[in-house]
Amino acid sequence: MGERRRLPLEIWGRAWLARLQAACDRSLVGRAFFEFLMFGIKQAWACLFGGAMLALLFATGLYWPHGAPLARYDFLVLAALGIQAAMLVYRLESWDEAKVIFAFHVVGTIMEVFKTSIGSWEYPEASILRIAGVPLFSGFMYASVGSYLARVWRIFDFHFSNYPPRWATIALAAAIYINFFTHHWLADMRVLLFAAMAMLYGRRIVWFKSDRKERGLPMLLGFALVALFIWFAENVGTFSHAWTYPSQHAGWQIVPFAKIGSWLLLMIISFVLVSVIRTPVELGAERRFIAERRWPILHMRGVAGMRSYDR
Repeated sequence: MGERRRLPLEIWGRAWLARLQAACDRSLVGRAFFEFLMFGIKQAWACLFGGAMLALLFATGLYWPHGAPLARYDFLVLAALGIQAAMLVYRLESWDEAKVIFAFHVVGTIMEVFKTSIGSWEYPEASILRIAGVPLFSGFMYASVGSYLARVWRIFDFHFSNYPPRWATIALAAAIYINFFTHHWLADMRVLLFAAMAMLYGRRIVWFKSDRKERGLPMLLGFALVALFIWFAENVGTFSHAWTYPSQHAGWQIVPFAKIGSWLLLMIISFVLVSVIRTPVELGAERRFIAERRWPILHMRGVAGMRSYDR
């Protein structure tokens, strides 16, 4: 298969970055600046679908005309489908990634139907494209998380140190998903799930490349940072009245901080789903040795003897 077609903006951007990289390589400060810049650019590129959906939520919340023949929620569904189609046509997203995003949509919609039925939150506006009272665009908000994780994994060339057994990650993800439903009638197992998450991922490192060097990040810290940014996005969504929590009926207020914990647990489910198409690969012994010399704080006893795979 030939090289994928690139958009004119991407061609221009790559050429501009190549010139900037050559200029920045003349000094240590310049190289650090360029690596930081590339980290931001790659993160923004990974957030392409989620960022577009968030912008649509905010813009339609402010400017969607009352009495329009097309309901705002229905427009969001059609816009999300259009964005997904464009990303596939221009090969900004693979078909494997699209399948995972569809799985996120299904998993998220099932949860939405249940949660709205018991009053955890609600969608106050009318629309046609709904399932059991839940507008279909809501599933695309979960799909945005899946799109981000699938893309960031590929864009940053993720590798891992001592990735946990696949069966254990699947079991934890299943337990978390079940608890999202059962805690309304049975004991909430959230504390035990957090403990299991810490035991399973606490000593794991994800390695990534913003520019040319491997950088390491504890996986739990990575999960927490993504959960925090999802919480920020959720505040944008509720501010635009795309959905509301019971505490916001009298007027908008910040989403409770406790929701960050829920998103942190959801990150485990999300990561496991994405690992279906992005098989976790251990950082090769030589690359790991170089990376750990640069980041000794992330070195863990016994890592040198673990099984490794070279690309």
